[in-house]
Amino acid sequence: MIKTVVFDLGKVLVDFDYRIAARNLAARSRLTAEQIIEFVSRDPALLRYERGLLTNEEFYQAIRAAAGFAGDFTEFAGLFGNIFSAIDPMVQLHAALRERGLPTYIFSNTNDFAVRHIRGHFPFFSRFDGYILSYEHRALKPEPELYQVVERQTGQRGSAVLYLDDRPENVEAGAARGWQVLLHQTPEKTRAAVQALGLLPACPLT
Repeated sequence: MIKTVVFDLGKVLVDFDYRIAARNLAARSRLTAEQIIEFVSRDPALLRYERGLLTNEEFYQAIRAAAGFAGDFTEFAGLFGNIFSAIDPMVQLHAALRERGLPTYIFSNTNDFAVRHIRGHFPFFSRFDGYILSYEHRALKPEPELYQVVERQTGQRGSAVLYLDDRPENVEAGAARGWQVLLHQTPEKTRAAVQALGLLPACPLT
């Protein structure tokens, strides 16, 4: 019996596009947006930041040095975090599960700039029972240590956990622990799968 539902964040509840940040940073930098994207994709700074090995200030300084960004820390934080848009049908799905009394959790590879922005701009983010965020635990999905944190925080293991994620490797790591898993592809497919599990009545997304 499913007793808790665990949601990935990016590409499940919110969409994101680092090109938005790159364009905005480029307006205040010596690098073009394309060069900033190339740097972020090949340099380990972002992964180290999401693993909690760099502080906000250290990450800012790494991008500032590489791109020649002329703005201060506060400006950078606003530009780097402002890359998200809500995936409304999935936000509605989460609300429906909450209405049914199911505890829900966020389980994400992410960073503090992103979380600060999402918390400040998307009210749904406050409506979870807990948050397992990579940078707070110095581990990244699909590393097993982070899945152990989920089990400790939720108090659930095995098939009592339903986990939704858009990355196959992350879903597979959950399945290996006996969790029930859904590989998120579209809101329509995910809602249909949740309904098939008996967690929601059959009704269309609005």
